[in-house]
Amino acid sequence: MELVSTSTQTPIEIALGIDKDGMTTARKLYDFLGLAPQHFARWCKKNISENDFATENEDYLRLTTSGETPTGGVVKREDYKLTAGFAKKLSMMSKSERGEQARQYFLKVEEELKEAARRAPMTVPEQIQLLAMGNVEINQKVDNLGKKIEQLEYDLPILGIEIDKITTAVKKKGVQCLGGKNSNAYQDKSLRGKVYNDIYRELKRQFGVSTYKAIKRSQCDTAVGIITEYQLPYVLVEQVQLQNGQLGLWGSTEN
Repeated sequence: MELVSTSTQTPIEIALGIDKDGMTTARKLYDFLGLAPQHFARWCKKNISENDFATENEDYLRLTTSGETPTGGVVKREDYKLTAGFAKKLSMMSKSERGEQARQYFLKVEEELKEAARRAPMTVPEQIQLLAMGNVEINQKVDNLGKKIEQLEYDLPILGIEIDKITTAVKKKGVQCLGGKNSNAYQDKSLRGKVYNDIYRELKRQFGVSTYKAIKRSQCDTAVGIITEYQLPYVLVEQVQLQNGQLGLWGSTEN
């Protein structure tokens, strides 16, 4: 997913994966909230399709996406397109830790708006004096704010574009370890699954996370480097060599 400039998006919109059309998906929101993957369908039914306060084709749209399994298969997945406003509402309704963070964020924004409304407008001379005396201080605050926003972005879990980088690297490494897509080992779905799973297992072990999607955006390049340097464990090396060494129909090894 391509992020737009932070000058037009708030940190919460970046976290929720809001695109240039002001939309995100239920899966991106669900990942942000850190909820259990196996309950996604039930969560969608309760909070989206059977939500009495949500209107289809206004707050959300149904869609179906295609995804690839770790072993190279294709699976159809149900998903929803959510408006930014509806996604924010659902994030505040969540009882997860991320949901509490979202609620605190919006409460803070509301307080800041109230404080701004209470301030009396300055006269023109006062504005000129403020600009003359506080120009350096204002520039410093803007710079600090920019650094905080940048740090927030890099502390977020990986988003769409980083996920694609990692899964692409895993697929490439898996094909290499198995001896190419035309090899006997690659055609063996069970063995292929073992290799892909072991690559993801090593990645999670290196970062101390339960899912590779919990890796931070700032660690994406490091993750790709770990995948590139990955070596098959001896037991899998033996299985790959044995499978690729089997004779084909005409008495020659298959490549």
